[in-house]
Amino acid sequence: MKHWRFIGRTVIVKDGKTEEAFRVLNKIMGSEGFFAEYRRNQYYEKPFNTRRRINFEKCKAIYDEDMNRKINFLMRKNRVDPWPGR
Repeated sequence: MKHWRFIGRTVIVKDGKTEEAFRVLNKIMGSEGFFAEYRRNQYYEKPFNTRRRINFEKCKAIYDEDMNRKINFLMRKNRVDPWPGR
């Protein structure tokens, strides 16, 4: 049986602004993928669906990395003008 991993986070409440501290905590937990993992583990996931999801995430990460590299290459500032004199 898988157990929830312990997550220890501290958010400082300033001047009694609990709503603001709660928003900061939600932002931290959302960026770490805690909510996505919680939603994914609410129901049983069959092994073949787990494999499909993991393979999809790997392919998406590779694609995103390639596209970011391509975009950064095209957005360079010191490119040589491909059509000089135009």
